[in-house]
Amino acid sequence: MRTHTHHEGIHSPLDLIASKLTTPKSNWPERAATGRRLRERLTRSGLGGWIPGSGRSDPIGLLEAGNAGRDPGLIPLRMSRMASSPFAFLRGSAAVMAADLATQPSSGLHVVLDGDAHFNNFGLFGTPDAQVVVDLNDFDEVLIGPWEWDLKRLTASIEVAGREIGLDAPAREHAVRGASAGYRNAMSLMAGLPVLALWQRRTTVEDLISDLSAQVRGSWAADEGARNLLASARNKALQSNNDSLRASMTQLDDSGGRVFLEQPPILTRPPASVRDQVVNSLQSYLLSLPLERRFMIQRYHVVDVAHRVVGVGSVGLRAYCVMLAGNDDSDALFLQVKQAAPAAHAPFSPDMPEPFSHEGQRVVHGQRLMQSLGDPLLGWTSIDGLPYYVRQMRNLKGSFAPEKMSATTFSAFSWTFGALLARAHARTGDAAAISGYCGASSREDHELDDAMLTWAKGYADQTEADHARLVARLR
Repeated sequence: MRTHTHHEGIHSPLDLIASKLTTPKSNWPERAATGRRLRERLTRSGLGGWIPGSGRSDPIGLLEAGNAGRDPGLIPLRMSRMASSPFAFLRGSAAVMAADLATQPSSGLHVVLDGDAHFNNFGLFGTPDAQVVVDLNDFDEVLIGPWEWDLKRLTASIEVAGREIGLDAPAREHAVRGASAGYRNAMSLMAGLPVLALWQRRTTVEDLISDLSAQVRGSWAADEGARNLLASARNKALQSNNDSLRASMTQLDDSGGRVFLEQPPILTRPPASVRDQVVNSLQSYLLSLPLERRFMIQRYHVVDVAHRVVGVGSVGLRAYCVMLAGNDDSDALFLQVKQAAPAAHAPFSPDMPEPFSHEGQRVVHGQRLMQSLGDPLLGWTSIDGLPYYVRQMRNLKGSFAPEKMSATTFSAFSWTFGALLARAHARTGDAAAISGYCGASSREDHELDDAMLTWAKGYADQTEADHARLVARLR
C-alpha cells in the first residue's frame, strides 16, 4: 500500500518538492479550514482504538524477516535485548508497529515522519555553535507518511514505559494526554508563524527549563524534579565529547599510538580488509558534506577503526567507529559509520523521490529536514554496495531515563516531546491544515487526546502480548 493523498491547497512534502517559486501558495487560514473539513471524512475519534484484525501479520515473523542482511552472529543479542522488557520490545519493533499502523484509518495529511518517535528517541545534542538543544535524535526510519503515525508511536511508548516504571493508570493517562496536548498546542502555534521564523525555532536546555512551568502547559507544568533532571542531563551532555570518548574507548598500543580498546562483543577490531573499506568510504562521505565542512575535516587523518554494537533495533546492522587525529594525538575526532536499512514504514508509504533513494542519504536528508539544528558532520557513503550514513559519535549528546522520573516529571516531558514532534512535522508538513484537523482547545478532555489515549492503551496491551510471544519463542 503506497499512497499519497492529495488535498487541494494543502502543502504536503511531495507537493512542495515538485513546486515552483512561481506557483502561488494558499494562505494559512484557508489551509486550516481545509484541515477542519477533513474531520468530516475521518473524525478525530476515528484515529483512536486498536483491534488487531484476523489477518494481522505475525509480529515475530516480521522481526525475523527484519534480521535478513544483519550480522548473523549478533541476531541472538538483538532478540535478547528486545526480550528484556515490553518497552525494549517496542523500541526494537518499529516494523511491527508500521505494519499495524498501515491498517488503521488515516488523516491523509502527510509530513516527513521520524518513523520511530518513541519516548527514548528525544534527547540532547550539540549545535554547530556548541549549544545544547532538545529535539528528536534518531532518524533511521525517516520517510513520508501521515503525521499521526509518529504521534501514535510516541503515545503508545509513553503508556508502555509508564507501566514499566510503575506509574498508576491515572498518571499514565495524564502523560499520554499530555503528549497529545503538547502536539496540538504547538502545531496551533506553528500554523500562522512566518515560514522563516518556523525554520529558525529551536529549544535550548535553558529555554526548556524556563518553559517547564509556562501557563500554556496547564496541568502538565513540571515540578522541581523535572528542572533538576534537565539540568543534570545538560551537565552530563557537556561531558559527552571527543575527549571523554578518547579516555573511555581507547588505549595506548605497544608503539605508543592510540587505538580502540576492545570490549567484545560490543567493541571489536574488524579484519584489515573491512578496515580498509571503511577508511576508503570516507572519501565518498566527504563529497556529501558542504564545502566548508570538508575543509575542516580534511585537517584530520584516520588513526583506527572498530566495529561497535549499537541500540536495540539496530543490533546486527554494521556500525563502525572511526578515530581521527588533528593537530596532535590529543586532538581526537570520533565518527560513527552506520549501515542504513530500508525504513520500517517504506512498504506502506509513498515512493521517495530520487535524492532519498540511497538509504543513508534518506536518513541524512530526513534529519536535516526535521531537526532544528543538527550535526554539521552528518553525511552518507557506501561500503561494499551497502548504504551507510556518517555522524559524530559524541556531539554533546544526552538522554532522559523514564525510570528516573516522578509521575509529574514524566507527564511534563511527555508534553514536551509532543510539542517537539509538532515542530519537526511543521517544518515539512502543513502546520495550518494539521492544526485545523487536530484543533487547538486546551481542555484536557479534547477529542484528539481521547483518541490517542484509547489507542495507547490498546496498543500497549498488544505490545505486552507480542513481547510475551517473543519470550516464549526464545525459550
